[in-house]
Amino acid sequence: MLRFAAVACAMAVSAFWAETVSLAQNPVFMGWAYNSDPQARVWKTEGGERLFIYGSRDESPSYYCSKRYDVFSTSDMVHWTGAGSFSSKEVPYNDELLYAPDCIEKDGKYYLFYSQSGSRNVEGTAVSDSPYGPFLDGRPVEGAGQIDPSVFIDDDGQAWMFWGQFSAKCAKLNPDMRSLDMSTFKDGIITEAEHHFHEGIQVFKRNGTYYLAFADISRRGMPTCIGYATSDCITGPYKYRGVIVDNFGSDPAVWNNHGSVAEFNGRWYVFYHRSSCGSNAMRNTCIEPIAFLPDGSIPEVEMTSTGAGKPLDPFAGMEESKVAGRACYLTGHVRIDRTFALSAIRNNDTASWKHFYFSRKPAKMKISVCPKAGGRIIVYRDFLYGAPIAQFDVPEGDGRHSITMEVPVEAAPEGLTTVRIRFQGKEDEDLFSIGSFMFE
Repeated sequence: MLRFAAVACAMAVSAFWAETVSLAQNPVFMGWAYNSDPQARVWKTEGGERLFIYGSRDESPSYYCSKRYDVFSTSDMVHWTGAGSFSSKEVPYNDELLYAPDCIEKDGKYYLFYSQSGSRNVEGTAVSDSPYGPFLDGRPVEGAGQIDPSVFIDDDGQAWMFWGQFSAKCAKLNPDMRSLDMSTFKDGIITEAEHHFHEGIQVFKRNGTYYLAFADISRRGMPTCIGYATSDCITGPYKYRGVIVDNFGSDPAVWNNHGSVAEFNGRWYVFYHRSSCGSNAMRNTCIEPIAFLPDGSIPEVEMTSTGAGKPLDPFAGMEESKVAGRACYLTGHVRIDRTFALSAIRNNDTASWKHFYFSRKPAKMKISVCPKAGGRIIVYRDFLYGAPIAQFDVPEGDGRHSITMEVPVEAAPEGLTTVRIRFQGKEDEDLFSIGSFMFE
């Protein structure tokens, strides 16, 4: 099963590569690639300003990442192009897994900063004349001995590199953009003890304030949050300011988060990943719009199905929408599997979608179910109580054959609505899986 999932993922990437598809809601690249650790960058290209995401490619539920990165780009946050990739084959001295990347432009060159597993030459750079790549001539960055590089060029043109786990490090980059000035090295920029810093740092600047966004371990003893700290000086001291987004609830096995913050077309966004497939790996890039208050703070945002796109269409066809895979919050045993269905559903599990927009009142609801032990599906709007939208009694089945069920809508929703489903049935048994649903 694990081998098949990895092959299916690789096939999905190669099949769609270099094509442009409309993928606005979360997960952004659903059905295209398992993309994690998204680093967002905005570059000016011949076709105008574009936002690029440089991310790790997950390929197996049993380990993080792979030996490839993926590069995606967009001009409107809706239509995305698979722009390029980078392989550990371009690293002549180390053929290890590739962990979270970053990319920076300086004097017309694009420098891809990569990190790898292993104990030697963990971080390095490759270079290209294009933000799309190919990135070539991989070399180690001497002195950077931990994962997750982040590069920032300050207003004076000086480039800095940040990296590390538990205690963030930084140093100036030399003019070659491929080596560090270790005389400027500083450790403890932010720490786990003082700032909840786990790993996955990113640096940006707004209105003269330096922001560090990072995997934040302040909740539940797991780095499921993207937190942030601010300072008036690039090397600190930094003050912890809170959580931007928390991916807890994306999967029963979720463990980490990693992302970035960027402004594009006049709006600010947080880019992060969610787990799937009952694994702490097989992660998917997601996006949420964010705002800044007058004091520079960032209010925490919820995970949504909408992301940077429009609300979900409840009347879209079941095959077209793959709506089950866009559930933004799960409780219990249920997870989104590699077919983007809700599977391993057990008694009192729940799934939520935020938001649908009902342009008219629906008369009925259809759902594609693959029954096993069977049970009950109760559909609510906004909250898991009150009058349900619809209810389905699912028969027992063999767990291999799907059926389409249809019921009248009991309490018709209108306008912008959160849809939540509670599942009921026998304790400690898989009840059914849900491929998709729609309203008519």
